[in-house]
Amino acid sequence: MRKALYIVLFLFVFPFSALRADGVTVIAQVNGADTVGMVFLRDLYVYPPMRFKNKRQERFYWRTVRDVKKTLPYAKLIAYEMHKTDSILLTIGDDKEQKAYMRKYERQLFRKYEKSFRGMTARQGFMLMKLVDRECNQTSYEVIKYYKGGFVAFFWQGIAKLFGNDLKVQFDAEMNAEDKIVERIITLVEAGQL
Repeated sequence: MRKALYIVLFLFVFPFSALRADGVTVIAQVNGADTVGMVFLRDLYVYPPMRFKNKRQERFYWRTVRDVKKTLPYAKLIAYEMHKTDSILLTIGDDKEQKAYMRKYERQLFRKYEKSFRGMTARQGFMLMKLVDRECNQTSYEVIKYYKGGFVAFFWQGIAKLFGNDLKVQFDAEMNAEDKIVERIITLVEAGQL
């Protein structure tokens, strides 16, 4: 008898516990006697397939995909941090207090992100500079000059030039063919298609 009770409980309890919602919430709109469910879908971007003339172009494309995927979150983070910092600096009236706040904030950011940035290749650093220009509408040189001063920006521009980079590089997807490819990659990455 006890065994039969367990079997009956097993048959009735477990099937109902398996019928949980799958986590998708649907907005329902009632039109008269009819109920219509609405589901919002993300945008889908369709581009013609990439055609490569040679292996070198294909390697460039996939390397750029890798670099964009690694640096785009940091470029967005930099834009967010700049916006946050600017709004905080507006509330601080005294120049001395602003400089003290910036020194403290810079140390915090350095501790938090140093390993991530040091792990980037020179090519990824170059990509980050372009994406910072895209996200902030300011070149990396202008950002450094605004927060640290002209001399410091000039110094880091010289260091960048030694390694074949330029802090004044701008992102221009309309005029530059490489930036057009980068813009396409960014669109696909943000849409979750790449």
